[in-house]
Amino acid sequence: MPEPPKLSRRERQIMDAVFALGEATVKQVVEAISDAPTAMAVRRMMHILEEKGHLKRRESGRTVIYSPREPRVKAGRSALQNVLETFFGGSLEEALAAHLHSRKEEISDEEQSRLIALIEQAKREGR
Repeated sequence: MPEPPKLSRRERQIMDAVFALGEATVKQVVEAISDAPTAMAVRRMMHILEEKGHLKRRESGRTVIYSPREPRVKAGRSALQNVLETFFGGSLEEALAAHLHSRKEEISDEEQSRLIALIEQAKREGR
């Protein structure tokens, strides 16, 4: 399946709301977005997102319920890759350094151990 087209800022807000909710009606999306446009505008954008292949819909009585077409994990990986490319020149090291620098709390020993284990596993797998 080809990759769906890129999203506008507002489309990204809508998709983020739907991912956070799991599935959502237009009303729920409007309530979830700060400075949301009108319900009619959100309805139209959700229809466009459906046409672009990002959302799917089902009807429950007179209510239309939208859900993401791709799993949250896959969408998250794609979004992370986009952030890495856009803001860090593709460098995971720079992104991780920026994240660790901006954290308010220190990294726990347990979290540090898990990160080291993930890095070692990636090395073993040749990634």
